Amino acid sequence: MDSHQLFCQEMAGVKPLVSDRRVSTARAAPPSEAQLARRAAAQQTLDVSLDSLSMVSVVMLRPCDLLGFKREGIQDGVYRKLRLGKYALQAVLDLHRHTLVEARAALLQFVADCIARDVRTALVLHGKGERSQPQALLKSYVSAWLPQIPDVMAIHSADRRHGGSGALYILLRKSERRKVDNRERHQKRRG
Repeated sequence: MDSHQLFCQEMAGVKPLVSDRRVSTARAAPPSEAQLARRAAAQQTLDVSLDSLSMVSVVMLRPCDLLGFKREGIQDGVYRKLRLGKYALQAVLDLHRHTLVEARAALLQFVADCIARDVRTALVLHGKGERSQPQALLKSYVSAWLPQIPDVMAIHSADRRHGGSGALYILLRKSERRKVDNRERHQKRRG
């Protein structure tokens, strides 16, 4: 048998697809309001921060310095739980071996992604910088940049099990959806 006969034998019983020769012009469903809000929040964080995070010199820290920052309005109990590492870490960013420019871009993108995904607590690993010249360079810049990002509500040096003075816990702004969920949950408790 030649190849044409083999082909015909294999294709016996196969029926061609019926085509009406129309191309579907239906558009995908538009994004929901929640998707648009998350996208806008993430983009706003990225846009505002790229211009505002300074690459000019910052106060240089020592490798073992412990860091802390909280915005006004953060409850002491919430900050204490952050400081003690009691919140589940929902995201982690490792900045080891990044240049300052790479670290700044990665940090901004990380925060924007976290906000878009409703992440509330995260860990940023910057390293102690004991072997870098100058020492603790990345640590110093990261600790200066984070408070400049409006969505970062608090930071604190991590517990030893999460990297100690070479890492930071960050508490991010609660999304509107999460605020509503909390209000509803607390109202149910009250009666």
